[in-house]
Amino acid sequence: MDKYIEMEKFALNIRKETLKMLLNRGFGHLGGAMSIVETLAVLYTKMKVDPKNPKCADRDYLVLSKGHAGPALYSTLALKGFFDLEVLNTLNNNGTILPSHPDRNLTPGVDMTTGSLGQGVSSAVGIALGLLRDKSPRKVYSIVGDGELNEGQCWEAVQFAAHNKLNNFVLFADNNKKQLDGTTDEICRTFDLVKKFESFGFDTVRVNGASVEEIDKALEKQKDMPLCIVLDTVKGQGVKYFEELKANHHIRFNDEQKEILKKEIAKLEEEAE
Repeated sequence: MDKYIEMEKFALNIRKETLKMLLNRGFGHLGGAMSIVETLAVLYTKMKVDPKNPKCADRDYLVLSKGHAGPALYSTLALKGFFDLEVLNTLNNNGTILPSHPDRNLTPGVDMTTGSLGQGVSSAVGIALGLLRDKSPRKVYSIVGDGELNEGQCWEAVQFAAHNKLNNFVLFADNNKKQLDGTTDEICRTFDLVKKFESFGFDTVRVNGASVEEIDKALEKQKDMPLCIVLDTVKGQGVKYFEELKANHHIRFNDEQKEILKKEIAKLEEEAE
């Protein structure tokens, strides 16, 4: 099977399982989870991980700095075999291993506890520095939201990563143009993220965040410096109704929306066969 067809099928299944999980729960962070589905499909096709030994020393690392997108990561990990798919039905339940935001002490395959926005990038940079000093060939990937980039700590970490020439570090900036309370243009403009990351010393490229091929090829552009891949995405990506919904950061589904979700899930199941 062509690798991009395989990645696209993986993305369909991630999106399907994430929607099923959120429908079962009745609410959740749908918007920002949907916009990173294709990125997760590419990463977990390429990364060196071992579902049977999640803490193996020679693994690649992922730090989901935008921790509210945890449901998409959980679906990815379950599909890779880190835990049973049925566990997805326990999202946010008491005693679950799948809390609202990723927790490295609870969820197999989660490398860093995240959710306090801005801190994940710093953690990822610290891991990358440690691996580089140990002369490890492993890579560290992190996903940060464009709204999250309002946090100054992100830019301190970015400057530190470039200064230390962390060529084992890749940062995905999910440019879905929205954050909790509105659009990024309304709340705090991002300006040109490519120019900003380049000015901080990163190799930088902008891609269509719905294209597994563009994301995959962008990963080959890293040279001697940390790499930033700016993902041009839409909040709610892949589900037209939720793409167009104004308040789509966190949704408590009404009856109409539940029926829409059921139809989308059925459609994805058909496409993924």
